[in-house]
Amino acid sequence: MATKAVYISDVPNLDQVPETAASFSLYATRLPIAVDVSKSVDNSPKFTVIGHRGHGMNILHSTDRRMKAFKENSILSFNNAAKHPIDYIEFDVQVTKDDVAIIFHDDFILSQEHVSRDLLGSVVEKRVTDLTMKEFFAYGPQREVSMEGKALARKVNGTVVGWQVESDDHSCTLQEAFEKVNTRLGFNIELKFDDHRVYEEDHLIHALQVVLKVVSEHANDRPIIFSSFQPDAALLMKKLQQKYPVYFLTNGGTEVYDDVRRNSLEEARKLAVGGGLDGIVSEVKGIFGNPSAAREIKESNLGLLTYGKLNNIQETVHVQQLMGVDGVIVDLVEEIARAVEETKTRNGHGGVKSEETEKGLIELSFLLNLISKVIQH
Repeated sequence: MATKAVYISDVPNLDQVPETAASFSLYATRLPIAVDVSKSVDNSPKFTVIGHRGHGMNILHSTDRRMKAFKENSILSFNNAAKHPIDYIEFDVQVTKDDVAIIFHDDFILSQEHVSRDLLGSVVEKRVTDLTMKEFFAYGPQREVSMEGKALARKVNGTVVGWQVESDDHSCTLQEAFEKVNTRLGFNIELKFDDHRVYEEDHLIHALQVVLKVVSEHANDRPIIFSSFQPDAALLMKKLQQKYPVYFLTNGGTEVYDDVRRNSLEEARKLAVGGGLDGIVSEVKGIFGNPSAAREIKESNLGLLTYGKLNNIQETVHVQQLMGVDGVIVDLVEEIARAVEETKTRNGHGGVKSEETEKGLIELSFLLNLISKVIQH
């Protein structure tokens, strides 16, 4: 094993998305770490980049314009994501009261009534799955320019704010996504259910069958991945069909739920193996906080994807490539996709010089150690 001393750097809080660049600078201090640089990253399998809710989720209170460039989970966002070298887009699917699969993230949809042209009044909150498709589409921008929808709002840290983005778009159904989104993009379809509700099996099966009907009729050759935080929904989707892979979504132990299957990477791995699932999608902090669990997931022949704010930093994505993670779900689609492409070019068909490989592995292994320490604090 070849080792070399490197130094911990003075870096910003890694749980914050950098607003000026997708990467951070390294400034050496005095704490050396010995790392293994004996392995090569040459000939690694394809690393998948997935656009979160399309071109990225909307963070309405952020000062970073990239977090409000396009309305999340919209055809506009999906097709702008397709302009970059990514493989999939991820989006959230729910089923309305009248059995239509629509794309929307939040469990509740909020609207503020207009008291006057410039003044907003009381907030009205309704559960998305209690609405019909027509009622759902009455919110936000309308397909007909002459019509005005109910003003969309969102809760941010307990405060209701207007859903203002630079490029807005109307909501869409799952069928419309198949019909209107660039066909080269795969779909990571998150089967969305409320974390705070207990669902009967019949209810889950009915909702999943609504989604499957759309997929079977419109997917054609488009790659599909299903995923869900709802353990039973993931297991049932695998039983209902075998054509498309199903992944279990987990916070990787970063949050605690009543359902123990959701509380650790080990529980997620047991669920996936026992239920014949194809992989796990973990909050990236769960992976960095427990690298051995990530290794065990891969040794169990499961795919491993990650999501979270840390995936908007180039270096943390590079660390995951080194760890054997199969892909990342990201908000900064353009920046991260470009960084991954540059890595592929450097490590491409002809490989790289051994000293360059060694240098890269030292930096990445060092960053993994650093990130783990930052997360613990």
